Amino acid sequence: MARVKGGTVTHARHKKVIKAAKGYYGRRKNTFRTATQAVDKANQYATRDRKNRKRNFRALWIQRINAAVRSHDEALTYSRFINGLALAGIEVDRKVLADLAVHEPEAFGAIVEKVQSALNQKQAA
Repeated sequence: MARVKGGTVTHARHKKVIKAAKGYYGRRKNTFRTATQAVDKANQYATRDRKNRKRNFRALWIQRINAAVRSHDEALTYSRFINGLALAGIEVDRKVLADLAVHEPEAFGAIVEKVQSALNQKQAA
């Protein structure tokens, strides 16, 4: 029985790593050992930054909502606006609120008015 060599499997594995390292600078793109290290590190960064992207977008949405709320009513802050949303029973997430604030200011203004009335009712009680 003939001896089985792992040449095809090894070649396929090397080729997969080299393909993933396409576009890298210097030996990182064509030498297996350095390409493996570079691809592993890139995957670590990708995993970390998938979490960071969520954080960054949430921060962006909050900034947009805060700016839009203050343009409708200077006394109202983001924190009081979110509290007022809960009091008014409006369940809209920050992503949608930020989109409304940018693309449909009239609809966002209606939400701000409902929030203000809910906050006023709370203060009166």
